Amino acid sequence: MGTTILKTGLAGAAALTLMATTAEAGGFGRGEADTDLLYQEGSGAIHVKGVYVAPRRGYATVDGKASNDDSHLDNYFVPSIGVMARMSDNLACAGTYTQPFGASSTYGPDAQAADILHSGSGNATLEAGFRTREYGLTCSVGLDLEKGRFSFLGGIFHQSFDYKEVSKYGTLRLADDSEIGYRLGAAYEIPEIALRADILYRSQIDHKGSGSFTISADGAGIFGAPEGYQLAASGWGSLPQSVRVGLQSGIAPGWVAFGAVKWTDWSVLPALNYTIAGLGALEKNFNFRDGWTITGGIGHTFTDTVSGAVSVTWDRGVGTGADILTDTWTLGLGTAIKSGPGEFRIGGAVTYLTSGSQVYGPSLADYDATVGGDFAYGASISYLLKF
Repeated sequence: MGTTILKTGLAGAAALTLMATTAEAGGFGRGEADTDLLYQEGSGAIHVKGVYVAPRRGYATVDGKASNDDSHLDNYFVPSIGVMARMSDNLACAGTYTQPFGASSTYGPDAQAADILHSGSGNATLEAGFRTREYGLTCSVGLDLEKGRFSFLGGIFHQSFDYKEVSKYGTLRLADDSEIGYRLGAAYEIPEIALRADILYRSQIDHKGSGSFTISADGAGIFGAPEGYQLAASGWGSLPQSVRVGLQSGIAPGWVAFGAVKWTDWSVLPALNYTIAGLGALEKNFNFRDGWTITGGIGHTFTDTVSGAVSVTWDRGVGTGADILTDTWTLGLGTAIKSGPGEFRIGGAVTYLTSGSQVYGPSLADYDATVGGDFAYGASISYLLKF
């Protein structure tokens, strides 16, 4: 019973560590496929989860002047669904859905004015964002050892990409409906002491999208075409591979410690490259460096039906001057409560986003800007049904 409750507490904590990435850290990372379902006992499980994040990040200065713009980062919601079936003692598979990458920003008057000043064309970005959707199937093949159990994980996933950028002169939309990637991993467990060491690799995805640029009323005179006229567009860019290494273990009756280190290859995204018919090659610069995320925490069983966990996460910012994505620190709290045939998991997190700046220039930002220390807030709720 104690080991089962410990695992419950850890799963609740996993929902919290997710928020370290969803609070605009780790590049554009948001959700992770629920492959932890493969470690659940029993013949099957269903896990439905939602995470809501409210980041607050406004420019302190724009082009060297104090800014009154509100937060340019938009609130967002990340859904996750996982269904696991255990075909035998040594084979289990999980079907998963989540939104692994995304971003959404709306820019205020000060940022728009600076963009117009530096663009040379009178154009400015009003809002921009993208979203990915992932449908995956991951299986685990286990082998019982003299002490403990070793498992090999492998699977494939399908990822789509949708991008939208609204400017004064029109709206750009790009979409890639289907790219295939894969996961590989391994784990070693000793359930009696709640010990598990695991490693999981997720492959890089190269997206090539097509779409259109729809001319706005302001752009009609510039392009010599009526409002609503569409120009063909296409674009391409890569979303990164990653490796995550995790370790958890019971440390005393009713107590468990856990931690993880994740590397994400964000340097594969120097820019989103795109073309618009009649305008030629364009790009939106990022110039990210690789990301590192380190998480540690402790879980505790309070009663047979209630457990909780606390975690701290540091994420190295990936911005190098073309964008402002700085280091973050996240404190997460979570609880798991058995209810009916399953259990509710509820979590909350606060993220501190450190100060930073972006620099105007070729292959860099569209204008100079700085930010001070800011906060993001997140909440998650899920229900796990095992049978």
